[in-house]
Amino acid sequence: MTSPRLILGIDPGLRHTGWGVVAQNGNRLSFVAAGRISPPADAPMAARLLVLAEGIQDVIRRHRPDEAAIEETFVNKNARSALLLGQARGSAMLACAQNGLTVAEYAANRIKQSVTGYGHAEKTQIQAMIGILLPGSGKLAADAADALAVAITHAHHR
Repeated sequence: MTSPRLILGIDPGLRHTGWGVVAQNGNRLSFVAAGRISPPADAPMAARLLVLAEGIQDVIRRHRPDEAAIEETFVNKNARSALLLGQARGSAMLACAQNGLTVAEYAANRIKQSVTGYGHAEKTQIQAMIGILLPGSGKLAADAADALAVAITHAHHR
């Protein structure tokens, strides 16, 4: 019997970065852990990015994932917001790379489609499906549930 692969999913954000770890053993997925990293909102940008990077590194040290996946930046009318989110993504991706993890990237619609069957699902629908797909995950913050959805998407498409 092969040992399960651990997948770290990341939902990047400057206010809250969600993370979730799932174990994949063949076609079976199981919940390992999830949470979120919340840098102080009033801290300078560089300090917030450092908190995110150190938080991801701590998750990697504690759970020892084999690979990682992250949600792509969604660009809409507000380019400044997309740029700021991109910095949070970069901080998380760098933390993964510094720990030797490959990082796959998935569009938000693909993640929603993989987990709910509908590419425009609401956050509450994603949270509900995570509870069904990963028994034992409990009531999670939306950011942590989204991160688990990223990990599930990677497990299905890797």
